[in-house]
Amino acid sequence: MKQFFTFIRKEFYHVFRDPKTLLLLFGMPVVQILLFGFALTNEIKNSGIVVCDYANDAASHRIIDQLEVNNNFEIQDKILSHLEIEEAFKKGKIKLAIIFPTNFYNDLLHLNKAQVQIIADATDPNTAGTLTNYATNIIMEYQHELMQGNSAPLQINTEVRMIYNPELKGVFNFVPGVMALVLLLVCVLMTSVSIVREKETGTMEVLLVSPFNPILVVISKAVPYFFLSVINLTVILLLSTTLMGMPINGSIPLLYFESSLLILCALSLGLLVSNSTDSQQTAMLFSLMGMLLPTMIFTGFMFPLENMPKPLQIISNIVPSKWYYIIIKSVMIKGLGFSYIWKETLILLGMTLVLLTVSITKFKIRL
Repeated sequence: MKQFFTFIRKEFYHVFRDPKTLLLLFGMPVVQILLFGFALTNEIKNSGIVVCDYANDAASHRIIDQLEVNNNFEIQDKILSHLEIEEAFKKGKIKLAIIFPTNFYNDLLHLNKAQVQIIADATDPNTAGTLTNYATNIIMEYQHELMQGNSAPLQINTEVRMIYNPELKGVFNFVPGVMALVLLLVCVLMTSVSIVREKETGTMEVLLVSPFNPILVVISKAVPYFFLSVINLTVILLLSTTLMGMPINGSIPLLYFESSLLILCALSLGLLVSNSTDSQQTAMLFSLMGMLLPTMIFTGFMFPLENMPKPLQIISNIVPSKWYYIIIKSVMIKGLGFSYIWKETLILLGMTLVLLTVSITKFKIRL
């Protein structure tokens, strides 16, 4: 029995001496609990909305007050014209707009009924449906409040309008998200083994003694994968439009330009992984495990980023697929031009340049 406990003590020593095992044992559960507990929720909070209050009366003020104290909404502005609302939707600043017509309260008092218009951005049909239900419930609660002690029945009709995706097709959200996920993961995975494979097979010496500039050696590794990924993109777009009925309302050249930028960014990241690892197995494991979870969580097509705590929202900014997802929805669904997505484009371009520069500087010209 003494020997048995001695072996157990020895195994404990082995575990405590290995930082990777400790990280796997204690780090992974903590990270997963935090992510799944705080980030992955379908409840929608702090969504940006605007209120266009043409009525400016007691009833509209009362409903706006209820909207303001509700955690699901964050009112960006209260007085906007229809044109300003349309512009706010195009820029992606808001997800919902509530419009009170003139004489809202007078209609309620004298006609016993009034109407409120709710406009939702249906590029994400689940979010649009949920927010519309939240807003409708608040308005119905006010209607119920008015009817207390009132003999005449009062009715507030809500006219709901879903823009960009009136039929609430799930494919409008699914296709851009999968495009971002697939292009990023495939490109990172392909290039992550390109340089480390040369090290493992022993052909790196041949490359290093060649008259080629090291920068060209690194870049040449990414070129074939770039063209193959563009073909991959074309296949995805053809399947999406012909089989799934996904429209491309914007410019196709702009769509290819923005997709090429994401592909270059992902290839640069793959080269960085390849330069930083010593075996193909490690490179593939890091690419799959290290990129799959952050891309799925922080892109925004599965779980609303607005719901996450601020630190996780900040982390999401360094995930390239988040910016590509915003761009691709704006071009494909909203049909917007470059003037509406130049900020996201610059961010992707900056990420690409930084990753490519770091991967080139990490390339070792001596074994």
